[in-house]
Amino acid sequence: MDFGFGAEDEVFRGEARDWLSSHVDGVVDRRTWERALGADGWIGLGWQASGFGNRTATLTQQVVWAEEYARSGAPPRSGHIGENLLAPTLIAHGTEEQKARFLPPIAAGDELWCQGYSEPGAGSDLAGIRTAAVREGRSYRVTGQKIWTSLAHEADWCFVLARSEPGSVRHHGLTFLLVPMDQPGRIEVRPIRQLTGTSDFNEVFFDGAHAEHVVSTEGDGWRVAMSLLGFERGVSTLAQQIGFAEELDAVVRAAVESGAARDPVVRERLVRQWAELRTMRWHALRTLGGSAGPGAPSVSKLLWAAWHQRLGELAVLVRGAAAGVGPADWSAAAPYELDAAQHLFLFSRADTIYGGSDQIQRTIIAERVLGLPREPKGAV
Repeated sequence: MDFGFGAEDEVFRGEARDWLSSHVDGVVDRRTWERALGADGWIGLGWQASGFGNRTATLTQQVVWAEEYARSGAPPRSGHIGENLLAPTLIAHGTEEQKARFLPPIAAGDELWCQGYSEPGAGSDLAGIRTAAVREGRSYRVTGQKIWTSLAHEADWCFVLARSEPGSVRHHGLTFLLVPMDQPGRIEVRPIRQLTGTSDFNEVFFDGAHAEHVVSTEGDGWRVAMSLLGFERGVSTLAQQIGFAEELDAVVRAAVESGAARDPVVRERLVRQWAELRTMRWHALRTLGGSAGPGAPSVSKLLWAAWHQRLGELAVLVRGAAAGVGPADWSAAAPYELDAAQHLFLFSRADTIYGGSDQIQRTIIAERVLGLPREPKGAV
């Protein structure tokens, strides 16, 4: 497949750009924004085969929308997890009743989701999860802890990978459940304070939480969970790179203003960042076009995570000593405010860990793509 943009895509781009420019300035809060997107048909692009989406959109038009959204300065999406992770999973594995129940509220921006995968002892090694799901008639009671749960403090629902077969190990005996978050006394959400001072991630404690909805069948959770992860690095990767390009532009401007750009070593690093970003874009386009080969998602994660960390390092390097100084108006009410470069540097420290660490991505490529011998269990 030759992935490229045609005349119809550019018409669609103009429509998307016009809508965003006329609505972004009126954003009140993120939930209201989700509903505005849904009301005008911008959630669920490409779901047309399911019968529950909004606008009909080709793959290239989905990329166009993601790129224009990133360029517009619109707020981060609270509905990303429901729209781009759960919805495609339900379309692939859910029942007609589940699609009818959950897809319309996602498309309308009315229900927000979070992902219950990682646990304190099962992060990159997801097969080690211990959260238990005990069957009670046609429903389940879920008990355990999840961690690094993005947007759990805002979510209405959580899709949870839990162990439903006592004594099962690794990939066996797991079930993919849909759990409502509004269960006082049975679900507790605790925000995690990050290096940046913000709390995008959370710990979630389940104490006998009620769950009625199973995606696919009991015991098939690992297959469903892996299918969902395959959707995680699709169209949104290109939109992410638009944000990266804007961050790189800011670093270049800072290098010129501070005089750091006169240093040939700094200039070489800036040019390398630009060239690698272009390479990542073409890799993402080849992946969407189906010509990048197996292991492409892992390659993509390796590329952008390390690239973004190096950009964060450059962001503070080009500013010199000023990068270590906080704003002049710090106060007791707001003692930990960061500027954009400081936030980039600190937040990007986690890029090579979350979403599958670099070590895990290299193991996937080595074992599943190159066919190399598996790493011995317990190896250091």
